[in-house]
Amino acid sequence: MHLLTLQKTIEEYRPEIVVIDPLTNLTSIGSSLEVKSMLTRLIDFLKMKQVTAIFTSLTNGSDTEISAEVGISSLMDTWLLVRNMETGSERNRGLYVLKSRGMAHSTQVREFRLSDHGVELVDVYVGPEGILTGSARTAQEGREKSLAVKRQAEVERHKREMERNRSSLQAQISALQAAIELEEEKYQSFLADEDRERQLQAGERGAQVRARQRGTPNGGN
Repeated sequence: MHLLTLQKTIEEYRPEIVVIDPLTNLTSIGSSLEVKSMLTRLIDFLKMKQVTAIFTSLTNGSDTEISAEVGISSLMDTWLLVRNMETGSERNRGLYVLKSRGMAHSTQVREFRLSDHGVELVDVYVGPEGILTGSARTAQEGREKSLAVKRQAEVERHKREMERNRSSLQAQISALQAAIELEEEKYQSFLADEDRERQLQAGERGAQVRARQRGTPNGGN
């Protein structure tokens, strides 16, 4: 009767999406085999009509309860599992993809929150102490931001120190360059003086030679 009623309603309204909430209520009016048979026919009907179907199942989160649903969940293309995570006397919700037939999917657990804007997914923090959610994650993020600010301040301090050292070294380099240029000028001046001195000595020797030649009698006797 449930199947016939659903098919009639779908034929009448022609929806794009059908939500069955929750599947676990069906087990109270029939056996698991009957429920699976009914859902198989319903899913085939929805696929034939090209209607997207969303099914929910209420569990207490234990492994036994999840295993009991495997017979029904095997009919689904994608299975999302919502799990309560208790840390630091606080309960938060985690969401992850348990399976997704024929599609690549993430294996990460994501914390999600119900807000005025709908469901918001939040990256859980995985650290040395394990997964952190809720206020514990917020506190850890605050510590990380504070540490990041300190590291940035340390980087800026090293940068300023480097700039000061660079300016000091550049000043020393400029002073050394000026000293080198001064020594080069002194050396060039010394070379010019030496050249003039050699020219002067050569002129004097030439004058002496000419003077001796003028003072020597003809024939040399």
